[in-house]
Amino acid sequence: MTENSTLDILKSAILLEKRGKAFYRTVADQSTNTDVKEFFETMAAEEVQHVKILSDQYKAFKESGSFKAPDTSATGAVSQKVLTPEVKDRIAAADFEAAAISAAMLMEERAIALYSRRSDEAQDPEEKKLYRWLADWEKEHLDFLAAIDAELKERIWNDSGFWPF
Repeated sequence: MTENSTLDILKSAILLEKRGKAFYRTVADQSTNTDVKEFFETMAAEEVQHVKILSDQYKAFKESGSFKAPDTSATGAVSQKVLTPEVKDRIAAADFEAAAISAAMLMEERAIALYSRRSDEAQDPEEKKLYRWLADWEKEHLDFLAAIDAELKERIWNDSGFWPF
């Protein structure tokens, strides 16, 4: 792959992460519940980490023509501690935050697709490792969001009597 297309992919990835950060920050800012706000702030902070990682790789590739070994010790802060049943209840009670979950899932799916594709296509082992690691991290985000979404759907169906039995 040419240097320009590698740099273009990195720029696209950085932009995708910045958009994710802006989205999560907006949802956090508009949330009136402290726990829900904290959840979305945590998601925004993780997107900031992704921007830094990708920016460092951009700089390394631009200077040396190769990727540096990514520090894969960093992990997501989104955990069951942050995503408690109480937080899920508060998201379910807030229409805006519930709608944001669906939009966030689409963003995470786009990131996973980009990073997985790049990992598959990469020739540089460090580039391959970087994108696989980022895809896995975004998959973790998607899994948390999908779990919330599934619970929200079930609650709505139960509350509305949609079950045939």
